[in-house]
Amino acid sequence: ETCVIAARCTFSLDELRYEYPEELVPAGLTPAAHLRALTAAGAIRRWPDGVPDGAREQIERELALIAELQYEPYFLTVHDIVNFARSRGILCQGRGSAANSVICFCLGITELDPAKSSLLFERFISKERAEPPDIDVDFEHERREEVIQYIYKKYSRERAALAATLITYHPRSAVRDVGKALGLDALQVGKLAKALQWWDGGVDLNRLREAGLDPDSATAKWLLALVAELIGFPRHLSQHVGGFVISRGPLAELVPIENAAMPERTVIQWDKDDLDAVGLLKVDVLALGMLTALKKALELVNSIRASALTLATIPAEDQGVYAMLQRADTIGLFQVESRAQMAMLPRLKPKTYYDLVIQVAIVRPGPIQGDMVHPYLARRRDPSLVDYPGPAIEKILERTLGVPIFQEQVMQIAIDAAGFTPGEADQLRRAMGAWKRTGSLGPFQHKLKEGLRRNGYSEEFANQLYRQIEGFGEYGFPESHSASFALLAYASAWLKYHEPAAFTCALLNSQPMGFYAPAQLVGDARRHGVEVRPVDVMVSDWNCTLEPDLETKQQPALRLGLCLIKGLSEQTAHRVLAARADQPFTSAEDLGRRAALARRDWRCLVDADAVKSLSGHRHRSAWQALGVEPPLALGDASVPEAEPLLAAPTEGRDIVADYASVGLTLNRHPLALLRKRLARQRIKTATAVCAEPNGRLVHVAGLVTHRQRPGSAEVTFVTLEDETGHINIIVRPGIAERNRRAFLDSRLMGVTGIVQREEDVLHVVAGKLTDHSALLGELVQRSRDFR
Repeated sequence: ETCVIAARCTFSLDELRYEYPEELVPAGLTPAAHLRALTAAGAIRRWPDGVPDGAREQIERELALIAELQYEPYFLTVHDIVNFARSRGILCQGRGSAANSVICFCLGITELDPAKSSLLFERFISKERAEPPDIDVDFEHERREEVIQYIYKKYSRERAALAATLITYHPRSAVRDVGKALGLDALQVGKLAKALQWWDGGVDLNRLREAGLDPDSATAKWLLALVAELIGFPRHLSQHVGGFVISRGPLAELVPIENAAMPERTVIQWDKDDLDAVGLLKVDVLALGMLTALKKALELVNSIRASALTLATIPAEDQGVYAMLQRADTIGLFQVESRAQMAMLPRLKPKTYYDLVIQVAIVRPGPIQGDMVHPYLARRRDPSLVDYPGPAIEKILERTLGVPIFQEQVMQIAIDAAGFTPGEADQLRRAMGAWKRTGSLGPFQHKLKEGLRRNGYSEEFANQLYRQIEGFGEYGFPESHSASFALLAYASAWLKYHEPAAFTCALLNSQPMGFYAPAQLVGDARRHGVEVRPVDVMVSDWNCTLEPDLETKQQPALRLGLCLIKGLSEQTAHRVLAARADQPFTSAEDLGRRAALARRDWRCLVDADAVKSLSGHRHRSAWQALGVEPPLALGDASVPEAEPLLAAPTEGRDIVADYASVGLTLNRHPLALLRKRLARQRIKTATAVCAEPNGRLVHVAGLVTHRQRPGSAEVTFVTLEDETGHINIIVRPGIAERNRRAFLDSRLMGVTGIVQREEDVLHVVAGKLTDHSALLGELVQRSRDFR
């Protein structure tokens, strides 16, 4: 009977027919007419002096293709979401392939004018691809939930849900689950899992011995075999970072849905690849921390300068900003803040916006694996090296000096030089990103090479181009994506250069985000002349604030906020602020009584030295906090008592407490206190290392702020910080393995290595690593580690 029932189950996924939402079209209009009207109105806003002929022609071409494929509701859906965000003052920007569309520019979905960028519309929509376009829109990360709940409210949870993403087993999670299944000691399993890194790929015998397991035991052999089998296997279903599926009717008729772990969210049981396969609409509602920071920075600048600055009105092509970028002075900036980007900036030396577009894109696995970086830099230094195999190629690659940096350029070469149709070129682009997983690039090899040869291009050029296309399989960056990001990178750089206090304040108020911790952001601001003032219950707000210099009208001072104090709840902080607003505090006792502080609240404030202005120093604050009692029922019957003569804590104690409570210090850098001891070991400062010649053997040490190992790299980049600046360390795999404990666990790392200098870029190539963390005592310093 089971077979009889199964035989009757003839359903196929091909039977699913997605239907777009209808409610976005006003009565009496078709989706095509409504989209045309919105586009026309947007074009007038974008070009108040008249729409250029080229843009008008492109609009008509896009509208015709959209109408043919019946994609109008998709654009109307994204336009509605963006309109809602802007009506609430939520900063947002479309990116990715949507930046190739003039219609998206007119609708306000993206801020990048495709007419100025010579982008490729077929990268966005292709008739041959026959699937919905993919528009990514970034929103302020702190306010994206408002947008998500708007979508649920508008379409209901029956018709809207987030796409799923599949979480697979990695070495650590596999070890934990297999160890639990085998009944191993939880502490042993935890120690083994902690010892593993993502690049290990699995468990080896050394890691087993470190965790106290006998590699020859039957249990260990089972563990090794099962972990190896489990890595890469699905572990659980999670929610996509922002991909919404919205339908006309009940979504459950198309795909199974379930409640997400987060409240007020629903998730479907398919991931983005499944959605592509069956052609379901996905709108990406993404979170971007830099948009939050930029919004806050602009509000701060407008407040202190009485201006009306917006992202759109930030002055373009400021050469002072580009000079700062060329110096790799980019801590806290968007997209160009990593160590790899910092190493590239002095070599590429961006001078224009389009240089910045290339800068954002070139430090990626695709250009690096495709051997595009060094030829491009060489041609930038020596224009005589630039050559083109033909006029068609010159037109496509002129802006990148004859080197294909972007996916769109490869697509255009395939069209103009190899005879591909735009749709076939888009299929090639899709195959580029998938060939490592599916091997789908092969069918295009013969067609591409044969087409190039037929049009008079050499076999050498055809082979070179194909190798570069294979490089894109390691993650090639589309120009449209890079162009969108470059706008934000420039905006963040302009604010850092002209308004460092406001920019740093906004970054601190937008945490957690970005590459750098508050300690590095504050240290960098101080090096740029910003006065940073400590957390103080008498003047600090919950967020960090600016305190204008009324006399000089120069840069304002940055006041750290109560939000930086670890363990202090926002509710408690607002009680302090409300009590202070009624009347300034006169003593620690007055603060504790009127703000109703519990012992735990007191501990947080005292540890952060936030009561210093009332008591003098941490020790006295702690003593006074012990004497604060809740008021008696019969009135204030407290008896004044003598104040003990408590010595102030040493500078070292203050620094340790600062790091433990606030995550940074406004006192001297910890290594300034250790410098004499380090000097006796011939350990140089970061500034001294910068003066050393290429090839010199040096000894350096610093707090570990970052460890970064890109997936395509064979090395790990470690950043060390001392009182004079930063030192960039390159650690090769063999050195990392031989010095594994020092490499992974050091808070204060010592390095013996060789200075490697190339133009204005300096690294130290490590030969030996040493853990000096014991010198820090109780000081807590955690690095930010990135894959």
